[in-house]
Amino acid sequence: MNTFELLKPRPGLRVLISGAASGIGAAIADAFVQADAQVYICDVNQSAVDRAKEGNPKLHAGVADVSIREHVDRVVEDARFRLGGLDLLINNAGIAGPTGGIETIDPDDWERTVATNLNSQYYFLRRAVPLLKETSDCPGIIAMSSVAGRLGYAFRTPYASTKWAIVGLVKSLAIELGPANIRVNAVLPGVVQGERMDKVIAARAESAGVGFDDMKEQYLQKISLRRMVTVDDIAAMTLFLASPAGRHISGQAISVDGNVEYL
Repeated sequence: MNTFELLKPRPGLRVLISGAASGIGAAIADAFVQADAQVYICDVNQSAVDRAKEGNPKLHAGVADVSIREHVDRVVEDARFRLGGLDLLINNAGIAGPTGGIETIDPDDWERTVATNLNSQYYFLRRAVPLLKETSDCPGIIAMSSVAGRLGYAFRTPYASTKWAIVGLVKSLAIELGPANIRVNAVLPGVVQGERMDKVIAARAESAGVGFDDMKEQYLQKISLRRMVTVDDIAAMTLFLASPAGRHISGQAISVDGNVEYL
């Protein structure tokens, strides 16, 4: 096998991606479909799922609120049925959570962030790991963390707490599942161009009492390369980790962020 072939996931790879009807998840799903993988996505929004399937008829899809265990059970079983098993789980679903001082954060907002960003990862893992143990094709798990999973992030404590927890989960599972030949890694996106990041910047600007453009410039000044990354940059990393070239990579928290220096 030549070097180029090592960088391509195996055709027919069976992939389940949570939170994948838009944003980073959708870019990852498109990348794997283009790599001839079999892809199942889920998302909380029915209309977004419908649009994703219209744009890419090869996708299998279901609707789920990933913070609800029974919803996750249902989509994992549906994915198993439609794909005939599972080779790769990409735990991507997450929300930005509230912005504000710790004493101002509503407990319901805190709990919703933890349920969506962290508990959902466990819900998928508990059902997907037995399926991954049944495949011999170098099975893997990729968890979407964040640059906020390696740096402190004032006024975004619910979000940052979940993203740090995901890194700990990944490093622990890599040890636990390594003997079963299951690789487990986290991808840590930085400041990602798009509507979601614009909303985060706007909320942070309002909290700090400055304009949107000023806050955006503050974000860029924290990045060594002085530019945001794209959803395609994140998708490319997941493809690499799922390829034969990534077969010895496990237990890693890999930043794709242009080197964010601080938040």
